[in-house]
Amino acid sequence: MNESAIATPGVYISEISVLPPSVAQVSTAIPAFIGYTEKAVDEQGNALVGIIPVKIFNLKEYEQRFGKAENEKNITVDVTLTTTPSVSVTAVAKLSAAPNPHNMYYALRLYFDNGGGPCYIVSVKPSSTVGILDTDLEKGIQALEAFDEPTLYVIPEGQVIATMSTYHALMQKAVSQCAKLQDRFTLIDVVNNTAVDTNSNINTFRTTAGLDKDLSYAAAYYPNLKTSYEYQYLENTVKIKLVKNGAAAVNTFLNALLPNESVAYYAARDAIKKTLNPVLPPTPAIAGVIASTDANRGVWKAPANVPLSSVFDVTDFITDAEQATMNIDPGIGKSVNAIRPFNGKGILVWGARTLDGNSSEWKYVSVRRFFIMVEESAKKATVQFVFEPNDANTWTKVRAMIENYLTLLWRQGALAGAKPEHAFFVKCGLGQTMTSQDVLDGKLIVEIGMAAVRPAEFIILRFMHKLQES
Repeated sequence: MNESAIATPGVYISEISVLPPSVAQVSTAIPAFIGYTEKAVDEQGNALVGIIPVKIFNLKEYEQRFGKAENEKNITVDVTLTTTPSVSVTAVAKLSAAPNPHNMYYALRLYFDNGGGPCYIVSVKPSSTVGILDTDLEKGIQALEAFDEPTLYVIPEGQVIATMSTYHALMQKAVSQCAKLQDRFTLIDVVNNTAVDTNSNINTFRTTAGLDKDLSYAAAYYPNLKTSYEYQYLENTVKIKLVKNGAAAVNTFLNALLPNESVAYYAARDAIKKTLNPVLPPTPAIAGVIASTDANRGVWKAPANVPLSSVFDVTDFITDAEQATMNIDPGIGKSVNAIRPFNGKGILVWGARTLDGNSSEWKYVSVRRFFIMVEESAKKATVQFVFEPNDANTWTKVRAMIENYLTLLWRQGALAGAKPEHAFFVKCGLGQTMTSQDVLDGKLIVEIGMAAVRPAEFIILRFMHKLQES
């Protein structure tokens, strides 16, 4: 308070801030979904110009700004109807061609259903576009570089890119950007060829060129997921083959069954709903699991041993022996995380490794992402000391600020050690991290060491037969 401004006698209060500088923890699970959408508009409904990452908070907001799925145009239903002596009906629904490859809307549903929160949408082109091109998706990756908040990259349509090497090259660009910025992580879908077995799919993923650098900044998941969603379609495009009371088949469309053949109509709709469900890549669900785990437990908790919602089956059943080869490959590395059904538990995420499976330091997703969080939080917190005097007072403030932050993390269980000094160290000062020349050059160097907790991936029980004593 400026005392010269006091005009009348009385009691005046002047508050003095004595709180030391502190570290504000950054967000850890803000995915960016890159792909094709039905539309892309701003809050006023005007079309977005160019590729602009947009933050949304729920599925309703996605629908308002980016639309829904493209209508499926290849649905056919064979209906057999008998009306005498009693009414009976059977309906078999199928797709006459491959489903529409644009799955962003379904991917977002899967993300939010599995605990997802705020995220970014990067619409590269309208989903009415025929085909999915790596060049389009690459532009979406490039657009994200200027945005600081996204921490996870998800490209749910990538699996259907023409060749696997091209897909891997695209994912490498996403991973390389994550490594360059050091504040984000990529989730990768292993291409799931249902015509071959698990080992063949994993071996093909590992040996196909294009994805072999900065592997600690990515994690791969397998297999694809059968969801409980219903394809979006127009009734006047659904082809119906109706056989009634043994007469010759009548070819028509679903909407034409009403009002005269309402039994056949509802049987056909029910068959579509029960048997034609989108099969989706796993990473949208994984992004939701990561967001939920970070919020409820912390980024240091492995996003695994968690059941998936809105999923009723997987496209490939993985055995224990097959998963053993997925976890570890002594030659190539490239660990792949399994998604497996378990009796009484549902379909669980059953792996928590980065692609850098042969690394002792960075083989776990939780460890890599924990370090990303701490590094980014500390970097942003120390910006306030730029141009401050490079002396012992500043070094002490920086050291105390980071030590307080790490102590809080240790108390929450993020760091291993019985005491804080066992869990981390922070060094900053002349003779510790800096030389006299460093000080003259304006360099303030901080060194941080942390003992991150690691997941108990293998629970080993030892039993001994104790003989009866006489």
